[in-house]
Amino acid sequence: MTMPNKPSNQCQDIETALIDSEQRFRQMADIAGEWLWEQDPQGYYSYSSVAVHKILGFTPEEVIGKHYTAFLTPQDKASQQIYITQQNAFHNLINHYRHKDGHPVLTESTGLPIINNAGRLLKWRGLDRDITAKKQFQDALLDSEKRLRLVIESALSAIVMMDSYGIITDWNRQAENMFGWSHQEAVGQRLDFLIIPLRFHDAHRQGLQRFLQTGQGEILNRLVEHTARRRDGSEFPVELSISPLKLGNAYIFSGFINDITARKASEQHARETQISLAIAQSEINMARHIQASLLPSAPITTKDFEITGYCLPANQVGGDYFDYFFRTDNQLDMVIADVSGHSFAPALFMVAARSAIRTYSNNIESPAHIIDTLNRFLFKDLDNTDFFITLFYLQYDIARHALRFANAGHPPPLLVNAGQTQCQRLDADGLILGVREQVLFEEKVLPVAQNDVLLVYTDGLTEAENSEGEFFGLERVSDIFTQHSQQTPQDIIDALLSELKHFCQRDTLKDDITLMVFKRN
Repeated sequence: MTMPNKPSNQCQDIETALIDSEQRFRQMADIAGEWLWEQDPQGYYSYSSVAVHKILGFTPEEVIGKHYTAFLTPQDKASQQIYITQQNAFHNLINHYRHKDGHPVLTESTGLPIINNAGRLLKWRGLDRDITAKKQFQDALLDSEKRLRLVIESALSAIVMMDSYGIITDWNRQAENMFGWSHQEAVGQRLDFLIIPLRFHDAHRQGLQRFLQTGQGEILNRLVEHTARRRDGSEFPVELSISPLKLGNAYIFSGFINDITARKASEQHARETQISLAIAQSEINMARHIQASLLPSAPITTKDFEITGYCLPANQVGGDYFDYFFRTDNQLDMVIADVSGHSFAPALFMVAARSAIRTYSNNIESPAHIIDTLNRFLFKDLDNTDFFITLFYLQYDIARHALRFANAGHPPPLLVNAGQTQCQRLDADGLILGVREQVLFEEKVLPVAQNDVLLVYTDGLTEAENSEGEFFGLERVSDIFTQHSQQTPQDIIDALLSELKHFCQRDTLKDDITLMVFKRN
């Protein structure tokens, strides 16, 4: 009696099972957060899962009845009209939507056409997965990689990366310039074969293995200097730092390398310069000691007179010279000279002049004749070098208490007579040495009374300047000399130097300064 009803019941069961299956599928889609949708053959939504609200901000009711292009951006709306007329399934189609609040949303869409046995399109069924965050992350990652690559390529250092097998994995533009290998040629090659000199290969491989086994490396994570090799085989000094980075179970090593050829050359030049300076300083010290040994080693003090002198060179050695010595038991010779300029060349002329004076003074008695002979002896040497010498020569006759003197363009000495408050300048006509070979030098004689004091000096004293460009001057020298004329010759020199340094406000001076003081007891 019930047999005719069986086919009907089977159809109902199948339909019920199909409905249950679709409900379960839609529930699973909602749970997964994917937007499940159906569209009619013209592309209008006939169904939308609740996930659309989370993805686009619209409720299913706001979506149903709308054309699928209504939610796309204008660009996608134009480009995806083609899918309306097609009946082919699509997969992983990227859609650009506008959220209800206006911000862009990217989805990955998959759709299947539902076609009956007659081949007629009944509807579209598909789902959209929100990939906005994923796409933003991918874009940010790509931007980060681009920026990193830009930094690597624009770095001033050669950047070389190597894996734990010693194979080069990255090689920037500066590495290409430094070593001569292109990026394409270098990547995939062994690092030691490309840039490490052969004699260091074993040490490199042993060091790599030691680090992989123990985690310790002698040259890792610090700045070291080493030797690298170019493509042409030439070697050059580099400064490098190597940092290991563990990725999973493997390591990569990044190296920053700088060519320090120029710096090493500069350091070598600096060392050579220091050695040269040390040698020069030693020679200067030797010259200074030799020059000092040519000057009188001590004052001369007798019952009749006292004389002393002092030389303060602007450099370690100078062109000033003074001397006093007994020609005979009854005669004292005194001389002061100033070679133009200062340092070594004037010092050499000073030595030559001193030797000639000592030689000629034994045979020639007159100061004028001594100067004349000295001028003719030194003229050619002075003329060839554009140097000249000023010189003042004095002879004191102990028995007669008289000064005989001649001048070759030197500043006149100052004489203070006992009880006087003013200085007398001792001068005689005569051209500086080295200007003309034939010169007539005037000679004068002057009596010296008890307690008379004579100051002989070079122009470095009067022409010393202070910070405002003012000269120490002859007037100031005369006043100080007069004020201290009752003191000993050494005290007079000390007073003049003290006032001079106070005036100049410095211990070093631009020109040589020489003082010589004679006083009759």
